[in-house]
Amino acid sequence: MSLPFLPGNSFKDPTRTKYHVSQSLGFKNGYALASRPLRAVGGDPLLVNQLTDDALDELANTQPTLTYGNSTKPAPVEFVPAHVAFDKKVLRFDAYFKQTVHESPNEHYRLRDVRVFYYLEDDSISVVEPMVENSGIPQGKLIKRQRIPCDELGRLWHWKDLNLGIDVTFYGKDFMESEGIELSAAEAMPTDPYTQTRHLPTYSYTTPSTYDKLKQFIEMDRHVLHFFCVWDDRDSMFGEMKPYILHYYLVDDTVEIREIHEPNDGRDPYPVLLCRQRLPKDRSCLPANFPAGVMEVSENEVKEWLSPIDLGIGKTINIMGRRFLLYDCDGFTKEFYRVNFNVTNFTPIQVQQLPPQAVEQPLPPYNGFGSLEDSKQSCLSLIPQPPKKDFIKMLENDGKVLRFAAVMDSPRAEDEHRKFIISYYLSDDTMAIFEPPQRNAGILGGKFLERMRVLKHRFTLTDADEYVLKYMEAHADQFPTATIQSLQKKHGKLPPSN
Repeated sequence: MSLPFLPGNSFKDPTRTKYHVSQSLGFKNGYALASRPLRAVGGDPLLVNQLTDDALDELANTQPTLTYGNSTKPAPVEFVPAHVAFDKKVLRFDAYFKQTVHESPNEHYRLRDVRVFYYLEDDSISVVEPMVENSGIPQGKLIKRQRIPCDELGRLWHWKDLNLGIDVTFYGKDFMESEGIELSAAEAMPTDPYTQTRHLPTYSYTTPSTYDKLKQFIEMDRHVLHFFCVWDDRDSMFGEMKPYILHYYLVDDTVEIREIHEPNDGRDPYPVLLCRQRLPKDRSCLPANFPAGVMEVSENEVKEWLSPIDLGIGKTINIMGRRFLLYDCDGFTKEFYRVNFNVTNFTPIQVQQLPPQAVEQPLPPYNGFGSLEDSKQSCLSLIPQPPKKDFIKMLENDGKVLRFAAVMDSPRAEDEHRKFIISYYLSDDTMAIFEPPQRNAGILGGKFLERMRVLKHRFTLTDADEYVLKYMEAHADQFPTATIQSLQKKHGKLPPSN
């Protein structure tokens, strides 16, 4: 037996830890379903809910509850919360409001179209204005989603208070008719007078031009006139004649001038002198009141533009104050002028300048210091370099020596009978002189001159060996014909005369 519920007889159960209310909603396969709680506060089982719904319906229909017989009770209606029954159900109304305009003399008021959304889930309302291009006013969400008061007493707007023709235009009629509310007839939105003036058609009386840009683009795309030209600037100080290439684009009548660079020309490597643009024929032909000091020349001031008829071989055009002479063109340009302008003479103009004559710079006389090659190298550069040897000549002529018999050309009588052998080394153009010893000559023979490069000695050549004759015959273009014939006669190998 339990104790009576009196002061002093009640105590706290230490084993009870749950005091929350059981859930009356559940989810199955992603759908919200109502469920009866099975536990009370604290987790105690509810005995009244142990029976199933079918058993409760059967008891309600069979057990008599009245004195005068059995009474039939309907099945209990399941409880469904509003946020479940009306989830994602929104009433949409089309509405407008009139806004007074004080800043513009062209309009007095403006009608603004809005959308009113009524959310049945929590009776909240939001107002959104559709975006209109170039309207000049902020648009979008005018009133965020909230419950809006209806009057000063604090009553909130309800879906039962809405209807067509009062404050908003309502298109969703299904829900209202299901609740027994008859909607009034729909009303058309009035026309905004200022917006209507913006949509009035504009009439243009400009006479259409016969010039067709689309036809020019289709027919002349990638067709370029190619001219070779020069800029003659020799009249100015340090001026020169510079070559350029002029491109005329037929697709849009623009002109481009490109530079021609040569190795070591001393100019900056800029590829374009004039970027692609339309060129006026005369930039100085401007109205008298045009402020040329502060404004650039635009298309409104130019009366005539440069065209293909103004170009041609031999013509001089003025571009940005520079005179360009057109002296030649390519094959496509010649065919274009032949077909369209009946031009047949395409003789190029000779504009190439003759190279300046080289100034002869004679070497100063030998000063006696070092060899001749050393003295020459000191004249070729500020910092003298050692003379370079011809290694190819040394390899090809290695071991090749030309030997000659000679006598000394001397006025003294004792040198008349002296004989010498001169050896000429082809590898480095050096010479060595040897004097054979003679009996009772009174002069010691032997090496007369060490192998070296010499200037000139007065010797008379009297004979040569057979190798010299073969070498001269093999290189007949380097020796006089009389010299070769004299050696052939000396050795008895002169060919018979015809």
